[in-house]
This record gives sequence, C-alpha cells and structure tokens, in this order.
Amino acid sequence: MVSWEVINKATIFIAEEMGVTLKKSALSPNIRERMDHSCAIVDREGKIVAQAEHIPVHLGSFRIAVKNVLKFAEELKEGESLIFNDPYISGTHLNDVGILTPIYYESELIGYVINKAHHVDVGGPLPGSINPNAKTLYEEGIIIPPMKLTDEVIKFIKENFKVPEVSIGDLNAQVSANKIGVIRVKQLIEKYGKKEVLEGWDKSIDHTKSLVLQNSWKEGVYEAEDYLEFNDNLLNITLHLHVKNDKIVADFTGTHKQIDGPLNAVLGVTYSAVSFAIRSALNKDISTNEGFYSFIEVIAEEGSLVNPKKPAAVGGGNVETSQRIADVTFLALSRFLPYIPAASSGTMMNVMMGGIYQGKYWSYYETIAGGSGARPNSDGVSAVHTNMTNTLNTPIEIAEMNYPIIFTSYKIRGGSGGKGFYKGGDGIIRSFKVLSPTRLSILADRFKTSPWGLNGGENGKPGKVYIIKKGEEIEMPSKFTIDLNEGDEVIIETPGGGGYSRS
Repeated sequence: MVSWEVINKATIFIAEEMGVTLKKSALSPNIRERMDHSCAIVDREGKIVAQAEHIPVHLGSFRIAVKNVLKFAEELKEGESLIFNDPYISGTHLNDVGILTPIYYESELIGYVINKAHHVDVGGPLPGSINPNAKTLYEEGIIIPPMKLTDEVIKFIKENFKVPEVSIGDLNAQVSANKIGVIRVKQLIEKYGKKEVLEGWDKSIDHTKSLVLQNSWKEGVYEAEDYLEFNDNLLNITLHLHVKNDKIVADFTGTHKQIDGPLNAVLGVTYSAVSFAIRSALNKDISTNEGFYSFIEVIAEEGSLVNPKKPAAVGGGNVETSQRIADVTFLALSRFLPYIPAASSGTMMNVMMGGIYQGKYWSYYETIAGGSGARPNSDGVSAVHTNMTNTLNTPIEIAEMNYPIIFTSYKIRGGSGGKGFYKGGDGIIRSFKVLSPTRLSILADRFKTSPWGLNGGENGKPGKVYIIKKGEEIEMPSKFTIDLNEGDEVIIETPGGGGYSRS
C-alpha cells in the first residue's frame, strides 16, 4: 500500500508544476518574469490539500476564497472553469484574477485546482489598476463575480482591460495551468487508486494538524501595534495575539476603522498575513494545508481597516496593509520568541504607469524590493522581496524592451539598513526616465515610519521617491498619481530593514 507521504509530496509537486506552466505560458512580464501568481489543490469540500511555495498573500487567501467561490461552483461540469476577482469573495484585490476548475474522475467530483495571477491591468481609471486615490472598489477596476469562463466573459475582458492582448494571454496561461493540474491528479489516481489518493489527502491534513498541535509556544496574550500612512495620518493596526494549546487567535480589536482610501484589507488578506507570519515562526518542516490553517483564527471587526465593508477600496490593502499586518504579527511574536527578526522594509513599493505609445496603450506594474530585518544570528539581506510578496524583479532589459522607459540606475541603497550588532539589509535605488507622456502612480509606505529594530537595534531608513522635471527635483509622498512628460526621471529609494541588538 502506498504511503500517504508519497501522495502528499506528489500533490505538492503537481501544484508546483502548475506554477511552472503558468509562468512559462504567460505573456506579461509581471507573471512571466516576476512570477506574481500562485497555485493550489483543494478537496471536494474546499479544504486546502496542497499549495506551491508562491505568493504568501495569495496562498493564505485561498482558504477563504475557495469556501466563498464553491457556493457558485455547483453547476460546473468537467472541463469548465470559474473566473473571479471580487476581493470580497476572492480575498485579495481586483488585479488577482482567479480560475477554479473541478477535478472529475469517472464522473465523480474529486476536488478542484485553483490559481490566482496578478493581471497588470484590470480596467479602471489608472494604468495598473491600483489607484492611490480610490475611495471605492469601483474606482480600482472591473469587478468579476464568480462566473463560468465563457466566450462572452472573454469578450467582456477584451473591452474593459486596458491591455487585452496581454490579459487574454495571461488568462490562457491560467487555464492551461489548471488543465495540467487536473491531468496530473487523474494520473496520480490512476497510479495509486482513488481511495488511496483521497485518504492520502486526508492523512496529510491530519498529520500537519498533529504537528502544529505539538507546538510548545508559551500560552498567553501578546500585544503589538504598528502604523500605516494615509495622507497626514497614521492608521493603527492593533493586535492581541492569543496563544493557546489548540489554536492561535489573532484579535485586531482596536484597529483603525475602514477609510475612504485604498488601504483597506479584506479578511482574506488579513488572514493571509497572520498565517504567513505564524507559519514562518513555527520553525518546523510542515505542509501548508488545512491542517495548518485550521490552527489559526482571526477576529477582525467588520468595518475596520482589516475587514472593511463593500464597496470600500482595497487595492492597497493587498499590497501594503498586508505587509503591516505581517509586521505587527511578527512584533507580537517577538514578545516571547527569541528568534524573530527585526522588521523588513515593510512596503511592496508598488509602481504603476502607462499611457499611449506609438498608437498603442501600455501598462506596467512592478514592486521594488527592500532590505530584510537583521536576525538574532546574522545580518539582514539586502535588495530582496520580503514577507507578503515573494516575487522577483522585472529585469531591466525586459522592461526596456516592452515599455517606453529607460533605466538610469539600479543599485543597493548603502547605509539604509538599521545599525546594530547585526545590521539590517539595505534597500534599493531604482530609477528610470520615461520616453513618452506617462501617467505614474506609486502606492507605498514606510516613508514617515521606519522598519523597527529589535533588542536595541536601530530602525531602518524610510523610503523616498523623487521626480526630476526640467532639472527640478520634487520629493513625493508615499502615495500619489502624476503625469510625466518625456524625459522626466523617477528615483525610488526603498527602506532598509531594522537592526538587531546593540551588542
């Protein structure tokens, strides 16, 4: 009889292969080069069985997304798929378009494959569809409720996404990735048997849960608070972390109310960030499936920054608030775990731009890496994506080949990491000139606050953005939209990580 461990590892590798297929088939640099996508396999009840090591903010949200989306999946036949991007259902933001496909074996529903991919533009008033000035969801892009992926839906996307040829190419890549997942699961069943595969999935979940429950963390309530920048205000994220024998409860009571701005984080994002930090701190080799996720409970008041009411804008909640939720969770964990590192850069430093060039619309999206926090036994890492983003950069050559921009610098921001016995990692300086009139938006954070150090280590340096227009250097806030002229230069300096310990 085949071991459940074999079934578990094989299923994880299927999710990984789905990701490889998606990356290699996609048209946009954001997916093809930066790998801004995630894949998972779930059972017929909607429990996460296996997921690839892709984007943390996507992965945790799958647990919430699948349970919501399955309510619309009852009519799905073999070979059909659901498409969706409504953040209040899918658990992230509009750019993350999800595809869910059922797995049938001999006419019996076995489970589902699911993926999310960040489409560089999903309509709305601004290039990149992440709007720093949005007050409602309707100002961020087109909302797609869960529906069957049909030719009519494709036509709708072509007319509303601003770079349709790229969007349809990425969508085809997502469909192909799910097809591969379905084929591989069927092959797994043919090799080992349906009963063995389904039991293997259940046993892998049970095994993970048993490992998590063996956790020896000290019981108690550990509190922390951190802040997001919005206009001239600092918005508090307050966490009461209850560590119990059988679960961890992240209680965000006291967190700032939802705002008329894009920093609201839907519950799926909040859950993702908390589960990511706890998974990282467990310091165990466990599978990330329902056995782990069932260990975590999130309490977040409806109408708050970390669980808004629709139609609050949420584009930045996925990319910036998620980072701060992870920070505040790590800070709470540091109250009783000696191996938690200092804060990393704390921003994805989102860059969105586009316009008309040579008679054709273009849209660009990028997140810029920063420094990771120093650790109790070593320095932080410089120029790396941290916490809720697990993407790569867009290589300069690829960006210049695809868009009317030319880069003027790309280097380590020396001295930006916080000082300490162990030094925080340094951020990045990445600058470029635009070659045609361009509308630029940046949505970032940690310009007024700094990534915190631990045990006496100094904070990392905050981020900065400058724009040079006609020789004049203009310092910008962390969130803005501006029209650029040909030759204008944008200089981005990302935060460094916090330092660790004085001595």
